[in-house]
Amino acid sequence: MATFAKSTFSHASYATLRPVYPSRLYQTVLAYHQGSKNLCVDIGCGHGIVANGFASSFTKVMATDPSSGMLDQARSLNLGISNIDYQQSPAEDLSFLEADSVDMIVSGQAAHWFDYSKFFPEMSRILRRGATLGLWGYKDHVFVDHPKATEILNKYAYGEGTDLLGDYWQQPGRTIVQNKYRDIEPPEEDWIDVQRIEYEPAARGRNSGEGTLFMEKRIKLSDCMNYIRTWSSYHGWQEKHPDLQKREAGGEGDIVDQMFDDMLKYEPEWGNDKNWKDKEVDIEWGSGLILARRK
Repeated sequence: MATFAKSTFSHASYATLRPVYPSRLYQTVLAYHQGSKNLCVDIGCGHGIVANGFASSFTKVMATDPSSGMLDQARSLNLGISNIDYQQSPAEDLSFLEADSVDMIVSGQAAHWFDYSKFFPEMSRILRRGATLGLWGYKDHVFVDHPKATEILNKYAYGEGTDLLGDYWQQPGRTIVQNKYRDIEPPEEDWIDVQRIEYEPAARGRNSGEGTLFMEKRIKLSDCMNYIRTWSSYHGWQEKHPDLQKREAGGEGDIVDQMFDDMLKYEPEWGNDKNWKDKEVDIEWGSGLILARRK
């Protein structure tokens, strides 16, 4: 995705603030897998957490990403894992890999940017028969105990107009995420045993949504604000409003400050606490996981 390749994008903040994937997600993918575990390829690896997560289960892991900045973060977070190699490349061209040489392809929070007309033929080329394809992504979080704050978050995230974030999402990628990857359809002529595992959160308490919950976190409101600032839409908004800097950096306030100003009006538990940014809340992400097997 173009935003993450820009020199102005903070790859370090992305690595620090983005959610991690629980072991049960990795175990779900591994339980689906059949056959050898020689080579796993993580496509769109970002800061490398998926490659790190599968390294102990495969002889070798190859982590690829089109962004050199993301690969730098992945290398810095490797933590001494010796069986991971890194390669700068787009998802649609893995010509450095031989045909029928890969046992598993995985991709976390990246597949909504792929060109599927080129991606799926390349996956069919490099994956051995019976090999696994695992793609997953997560949509916006929900404040599970705070429905009004969730409503305000959605208004700012998808409202139209240059003063909100909705116009700054790159499409069709964001819509694919919002639809929990239902728009991604492995071609029937090359793929079998397709499974979809989804979760749609709700603001009625923890685990009150529908489906299989993978991604949840208890987070300080200050960290939640800075997480929103890693969104690609925020980066687009920031380019259009360079004079509106966040208050914690000495500015008059950015759109995230404005968003939480609105939340404080309707969430008295937050608004009546002068140290509200230190308050911890439970959040959950909606998610979609696709598993498919190479014919």
